[in-house]
Amino acid sequence: MSQSVTRAARIIDSVAAEPKTVIELATEFDLHRSTMFRELQALEQVGYVRRRRNGTYALGFRLISLSQTALDTIDLREAAGAHVRRLHKAVGNTVHVAALMEHSIIYVDKVEDAGGVRMYSRVGAAVRPYCSAVGKAILADLDEAARDRVLAGADWVKHTEATILTRAALDAELDRISEQGWAADDGEHEDFVNCIAVPVRSSAGIVGALSVTAIRMVEDLNRLTTYLPVLQQTAAQISRELG
Repeated sequence: MSQSVTRAARIIDSVAAEPKTVIELATEFDLHRSTMFRELQALEQVGYVRRRRNGTYALGFRLISLSQTALDTIDLREAAGAHVRRLHKAVGNTVHVAALMEHSIIYVDKVEDAGGVRMYSRVGAAVRPYCSAVGKAILADLDEAARDRVLAGADWVKHTEATILTRAALDAELDRISEQGWAADDGEHEDFVNCIAVPVRSSAGIVGALSVTAIRMVEDLNRLTTYLPVLQQTAAQISRELG
């Protein structure tokens, strides 16, 4: 991939995470302000970014439309939709659906906490596989070679004191997950958040995972595990939809 295409993709990722000014982006990418402005102009012309009234750049509507089109073609998202919303009504917490797509794990659906608490995750974003419940639920179902491919791009950043930082420690955790049938994120990415997840399979094998996430002070991990039966039941219903 050419350097210019790679940089354009990274700029899009950056403004998707948070709208930024030309100066902020120029600093982030170590470019002259005029060079970054030209990059943004080119992306704006094709509808991939847009300039807001406050001078920051955000995702363009053309890219948002393309993203939605791509998501609509994912079988797991379609199969899970109604079931996920029934689950959300039952538990009230944020519900995520993540899909295994080639060698990446991507959030493909999300229903926010009924109390209005918003999580960092967003639909279309990549999952951090080593410190997320959905990531570990999927990894636990994969053989070693497939795990290697998914983890090839892992950054192994220490987000909290609970973050798993080595492949050996992760493999031991995945063995436990495989035995018990569900995964947890107990403050591994954000120390005030915990989450449980179960795998979603089709006749072809593992396709994704389903999770329930909560603020720890509201519902701790012990409380979340009481939702395991309904979470597993919902995953089974989605699996039947997938065939």
